[in-house]
Amino acid sequence: MEKRLVTRYSTKSAAAADENETRIRAVFDNVSYLALRLADDSFVHVSFHDHGEDEINPIASTIAFGHFQQDFADRRNGDINQQTASLVGAYITKIE
Repeated sequence: MEKRLVTRYSTKSAAAADENETRIRAVFDNVSYLALRLADDSFVHVSFHDHGEDEINPIASTIAFGHFQQDFADRRNGDINQQTASLVGAYITKIE
């Protein structure tokens, strides 16, 4: 079954959110991924990928993700909330 994770956290400032957004854009490879920046400068990530519990996460194993993780605690405000999710439907008509 395809794994689905939803990750949400906030950043310490708009500048930290800008840096976070730049680093997120570099991570996408071999996965279906949706990253949303909310009006309060928090982020929600939704990823779809096929890997078993004993296999390497295809996102976490990329160089771009390693760069994203650098100084992440300094950009982030508070904890990370990550949960598995069940897909109810996907209805995307336009992405900008």
